[in-house]
Amino acid sequence: MIYLLEDDESIRSFVEYALVSSGFETRGFERPSDFWRELDKAVPSLLLLDIMLPEEDGLEILGKLRARRDTARLPVIMLTARGTEYDKVLGLDRGADDYIAKPFGIMELISRVRAILRRVEPEERAGELALDGLSLSLSTRTVTAGGESVALTHKEFEILALLMSKPGTVFTRDRILSAVWGAGFDGESRTLDVHIRTLRAKLGARGELIRTVRGIGYKMEDKV
Repeated sequence: MIYLLEDDESIRSFVEYALVSSGFETRGFERPSDFWRELDKAVPSLLLLDIMLPEEDGLEILGKLRARRDTARLPVIMLTARGTEYDKVLGLDRGADDYIAKPFGIMELISRVRAILRRVEPEERAGELALDGLSLSLSTRTVTAGGESVALTHKEFEILALLMSKPGTVFTRDRILSAVWGAGFDGESRTLDVHIRTLRAKLGARGELIRTVRGIGYKMEDKV
């Protein structure tokens, strides 16, 4: 899922259409307040962020995102009419991953979006993952729960690895299906529910770490 925070309706509609046409699930927001409400429900894979916005400045929003645990590494591309070298340096120094000045070519935008997503995905999936007695090795494709080895199917392992890559982040059902079954998957979403139920059972007590976010998807979270 890609979020777009842009108050200009014509630009927002145009970018949304271009992203969807290129195969990206996209949601646009006119006001930061709407964006923050949705962010509390689900963290996207990428944010396209305007600077000059009502309610609060885009750079302020970027600073808040970098201060939050669940969005500290969220990829952000700034889209703004401020195109001077100073503005670009300021945006990048504040933590933006890329900076595109308006007016911009839509093919350039799509290309940069793909480049950012290609770059961050391996980082998210690299190394050893651990959470409250649950460990997963991406290199050996092994899982242990409470010190005991757990045998998972390929799909179960991929679901668990995705959820554990960002503890606390809500993954939408569409995002999980696309990541694990592929963008062209056209089967029933209930397939995911069945796999989650089986995965929880195999993990025993650690299965409680997989939380259901009703109407949205799933997340991994420490026991409270």
